[in-house]
Amino acid sequence: MNCSNLSGRALSGQLPAEIGNLDYLEELNLKRNNLEGPIPYFLSEMKSLKILYLDGNFLSMGIPDELGNISSLLELSLNENELSGQLPQQFGNLTKLEELYLSNNLLSGKLPPSLDALENLEAFTVQGNSFSGRIPDFISKWRNHQYLDLRGNNFEGPIPNAISNLTELLYLFINNLVGADKQHSFPEIGTMVSIRHLSLRNCSLAGPIPDYIWQFKSMKYLDLSFNSLVGGIPPVMNVSLQAMFLSRNNLNGSIPVWVTELKESYVDISENSFTNVSIPKEKLINMNFLFHLSTLPCDAMRSICIEWLTCLYEHLYINCGGDATTINGSNYEADLEPNGGSTFYLSRNQAWGFSSMGVFEDAKDQQYILKKTCNTSVVEDTTLYMNARVSPMSLKYYAFCLKNNHYKVRLDFAEIGWNTTRDPSLKRNRVFDIEIQGEKKATDFNIEIAAGGVDRNVTLEYNNILVHDNRLVIHLYWSGKGSTWVRTVYYGPLISAISVSPVLKKHQKLSSATIVGIVGSSVLAVLLILALFWKLGWLGGKTTKNGDQKSIELFPGGVFNFQQIKAATKNFDPKNKIGEGGFGEVYKGVLESGTRVAVKRLSKKAKQGAEEFINEIGTNFALQHPNLVRVLGSCAEQSQLLIVYEYMENNSLEQALFGSAEVKSRLNWLIRVKICHDVAKGLAYIHEESRLKIVHRDIKPTNILLDKDFTAKISDFGFAKHSEDENPHITTRIAGSRGYMSPEYLQGFLTPKADVYSFGLVTLEIVSGKQISTFRAKDQNIYLLDIAYDYQQQGNLIALVDPSLGSDYTHKEALNLLDLAMKCVNPSPKLRPSMSEVVKILEGIVKVVQAKWKSKTSSIGNPSLGDDIPVANLFSGSTQSAGSTSQEGASDTIICPSTSKEIDDSSDLDD
Repeated sequence: MNCSNLSGRALSGQLPAEIGNLDYLEELNLKRNNLEGPIPYFLSEMKSLKILYLDGNFLSMGIPDELGNISSLLELSLNENELSGQLPQQFGNLTKLEELYLSNNLLSGKLPPSLDALENLEAFTVQGNSFSGRIPDFISKWRNHQYLDLRGNNFEGPIPNAISNLTELLYLFINNLVGADKQHSFPEIGTMVSIRHLSLRNCSLAGPIPDYIWQFKSMKYLDLSFNSLVGGIPPVMNVSLQAMFLSRNNLNGSIPVWVTELKESYVDISENSFTNVSIPKEKLINMNFLFHLSTLPCDAMRSICIEWLTCLYEHLYINCGGDATTINGSNYEADLEPNGGSTFYLSRNQAWGFSSMGVFEDAKDQQYILKKTCNTSVVEDTTLYMNARVSPMSLKYYAFCLKNNHYKVRLDFAEIGWNTTRDPSLKRNRVFDIEIQGEKKATDFNIEIAAGGVDRNVTLEYNNILVHDNRLVIHLYWSGKGSTWVRTVYYGPLISAISVSPVLKKHQKLSSATIVGIVGSSVLAVLLILALFWKLGWLGGKTTKNGDQKSIELFPGGVFNFQQIKAATKNFDPKNKIGEGGFGEVYKGVLESGTRVAVKRLSKKAKQGAEEFINEIGTNFALQHPNLVRVLGSCAEQSQLLIVYEYMENNSLEQALFGSAEVKSRLNWLIRVKICHDVAKGLAYIHEESRLKIVHRDIKPTNILLDKDFTAKISDFGFAKHSEDENPHITTRIAGSRGYMSPEYLQGFLTPKADVYSFGLVTLEIVSGKQISTFRAKDQNIYLLDIAYDYQQQGNLIALVDPSLGSDYTHKEALNLLDLAMKCVNPSPKLRPSMSEVVKILEGIVKVVQAKWKSKTSSIGNPSLGDDIPVANLFSGSTQSAGSTSQEGASDTIICPSTSKEIDDSSDLDD
């Protein structure tokens, strides 16, 4: 048998060992299937194999060294898998190899020196990995080389001059070299006279563009954008370019006539310092000539914003790629410009514009607006997700006339570039970076992963974005990672909507941090005094003629009084009671307007005291976030304190997971992942993003509430504590629910990593559908963390997944989420991620970097906390279950089992 073509057959599972017995097979094509697991070593036994295609599968782990023993190989393609680790040194044995494709994997490290032996190599692609180090000089030995793609890695500059030996090169792709603070001269590539496609984007190149570049007669595509090149463009050129991208350099002089007369070409020379020549409008199609923005911001703003003194805005809403619409009272402007290959568009009111660069090389029709109806979870906002603007390489949105202020920038996304039904023969992976005001906000952002699927929306919000020159720049940038297959045509940055609104009014003279501190401290002080009066029975108020007690509103300007709350809850009818805890009771209510609310009532008999209750009011007053339950008002009446919250239709995560089977049946895999993402965003906000930094201290399923769309919101801030104190030692009582407490917190040390630990436990409950502890006969409890640890030791962590999910999840996503949970419950807080890192992991921005923890003794010992917390004998007195000794090698993430076996996890601490 000479050839076995099994591509696109939806084959799944691992490759059978019998394949190694095909001694005479010369070509094996298994691309675009669903194969998983490691590449089997027994492929090396196929001594006659010349062509091996395994691209477009789900193969993982490292590339086996034995693959380098197939000395007969001419072509090897491993593109679009999940392979990790370094390239084997043994690849140097493949001296007959002509084509080696490794793009879009998770490979890292330096290119091994042994590759210098591949002197017959004609094509080498490693795009979209994490290779690092200098681009090696040994590539100069590949004298027959025609196709070299190094994009989307972490290579360091400069580009070696040895590359000039590749005189047969037709395609050269290098971009985003590490070390942007260093500038490098243009590489000596004048010998590449046959070059057709030259892309050296963002390589820290300085100096003039060499003259020989304009003499490459075969060149059709030139990309030298995002460098520091100077000088001009020659008046005459012998090249018939189809695309030329020189954006964001320091080029100057006049624009030659030949540039403006390029027909059916894409030209972008924006953000340079060229002379502002007059160009007919009809010649601006697919040509971006946005002048001066990088060097003369004031003049540029004046030329774009005509009414300089009167046209300043405080809000901006853009429906990217869609019609004008109104959402929640905000008027979104239309963005219907069809061009986008190399285009600068200015809105009619001249308040905003966009600059798009690049061309979809494999597309028959260039489309820059995608349209599709999304199954989004927010029905009211669906209009925003029916369309999107997409760009091949770089998409910048400008707000030109904003008042100088701090702003909240909201970016809305939904992956509508392909169908919801996955084609098993096609892997898709849209990945790009996000910058705002020149600061990177997200790296390797993947909409589909962040939103939990295709046609689902996800929102990124960034607070306190400073506008100081009346201009805001939002930049979406493709760095070379992700799919670029022919069938994945529209692979670049994509966005559905943009919202910009002020955080701080311009006329306010105090800083926002000062205002929050003054208001927050004042409110808390007043409330605590009121609580003391209430505790002493002095808060009765005046008696009316009818004998009723007058209520006191604790929220300044509050809109509720006690009579309204009584009417809303039908005098606290037991039928309306929807919850009960240490604080008292929670009732459902309906206001006269028809708005449903939840009312928390604290009585003197409650285990949770007035101090915690008042702390919750003050904390909620200072914190506002979509994933925190919103306080609508509060009041006090003789023997009761009342807080009015927004109503959460699906009650708590506790009831959803462990209550009725009907509700749990609605918790499909995507909703569970979304809940984890929502909780992570809420915790990241209170830990790092809000001005009032706090630790919640009581993260558990009962304190995570779900609205009608299963959006998760954190509640119950009664135990919350400020986290900015440099001393993490707790001098007051430990508060919270023991079963969810981190080991170091039980010893009296508190940092935000305590919430991370609790989040990890809750995530295990969400994925497994099991409670953190289960009571069994003979006063024994079964702890979920112990079970997870045992499964992890066995290399079978996936067994934790809730059986009720059936096949409604992917093996990879579930394992990644479980790995993340286990990292969060690492006994050492220093080895736990921050909540912002958790959010990035869940959004696909970074990979899970798994940390190994090994016990320092043969039993559960005292894991080092690094320099974070000086804890001694952290687990002293803990009991150890059978098989709980830490072992190395069973899994990438090793943790210890539960450290609180004798503690009832469902009880609150009152000591």
